[in-house]
Amino acid sequence: MTSGRITFLNGTSGSGRTSTVRELLDVLGDGVFFHLAVDGFSAMRTRRELGAEQLDTALRQTREGLHRSITAMAGVDNDIVVDHVLSEPWRLLDCLTVLPPEDVLFVGVHCPPDELTRREPARGGRPPGLAAHRYDPFHAHGDYDLVCGTGTASPRECAQRVKEFLARRPGPTAFTRLRRRHLAADRAGREQARG
Repeated sequence: MTSGRITFLNGTSGSGRTSTVRELLDVLGDGVFFHLAVDGFSAMRTRRELGAEQLDTALRQTREGLHRSITAMAGVDNDIVVDHVLSEPWRLLDCLTVLPPEDVLFVGVHCPPDELTRREPARGGRPPGLAAHRYDPFHAHGDYDLVCGTGTASPRECAQRVKEFLARRPGPTAFTRLRRRHLAADRAGREQARG
């Protein structure tokens, strides 16, 4: 069974992640690519008012559904571009569990916190300083195949870098390394719990 490539962009709100994905879909050229975005999946949910606990459950299920949809689409040889926000550790762990690590090109979209703060008013709807405050958890795992800095490069330039890297990406992938590390930590934790 063949498997499609998964180009997975992670970055905080306002980092230029979605703009880079749009440019990437344009520069990739030949072939068919599917854009699976966390915001797109969230937009499919009904808009009725939910209580805090219900909302937390719905958001978690939405993210888990996105991760499994990526796997399903790639599993039938579709090339996927993922637009995601890994703002909580469980999201990355779930992706490491369900996505085929050797097929994932993991791209960190970085933007300096002061630039995130400058961009926030244009985005609206968020408290000032939120994106900069949430910057560190997005990249706490510390391992990417490629990092794009949107503070100095345009989304088009970042997309071009991703395209060039796709053609020659080395192994093992960041997802392979992260999966090994997290599985080893999980095993060690279970053994320690057993005493």
